[in-house]
Amino acid sequence: MVENKENLLYFLDNKPYINMTNACSNTCVFCVRDQKEDVQGAKLWLDKDNTTALDVIEQLNASKDRLFEQNEIVFCGYGEPLIKLDEVVEISKYIKENFPNLKIRINTNGHANAIHKKNVAPILAPLIDSISISLNAQNEKMYNKISNPKIENAYEEVKRFIRACVEEKIKTTASVVVGVPDYPIDAKRCEEIAKSLGADFRAREWIKNGY
Repeated sequence: MVENKENLLYFLDNKPYINMTNACSNTCVFCVRDQKEDVQGAKLWLDKDNTTALDVIEQLNASKDRLFEQNEIVFCGYGEPLIKLDEVVEISKYIKENFPNLKIRINTNGHANAIHKKNVAPILAPLIDSISISLNAQNEKMYNKISNPKIENAYEEVKRFIRACVEEKIKTTASVVVGVPDYPIDAKRCEEIAKSLGADFRAREWIKNGY
């Protein structure tokens, strides 16, 4: 049964995630949000995409006992969290002060610097513990095909953002999704690119019907 409420905080396999927004600067062919509106019963499509930091903090506090049992929380939902940079910063500060047991990770498409027209990595560095950035492909042509970006020079922007996060000493992982039919991803070449930028690398298998 899908819950009829705005799920800004949700749990996947008992791990906490923050669903900041449904807005995104990519339309990736493998994205689970194009297959269904929920993840393990938590509806992630927001009726009103006007989430504030206080809205999220309210839900964090409502689940504080459960959160105190965890060691990590992830900004990852049905949109690009760093579109709402100010809110992510405010929430991260609150988590650091009130849930010191939780390490903070952001899963992002890597467009933040292009969206905000500044280097946001130095803003994030004091607040987060790690970041996973969707490299998605081994070259620009395949990236555009699989990601359908709404910004110009998106693939180069992603690589620049990976390097910017590495330079700020944020634990940085570049990721790809492999196994999507008709979209051959060269994971070995992607790993070489990630390493050349100073990042770790992760390839995950496409999940056909989502979680």
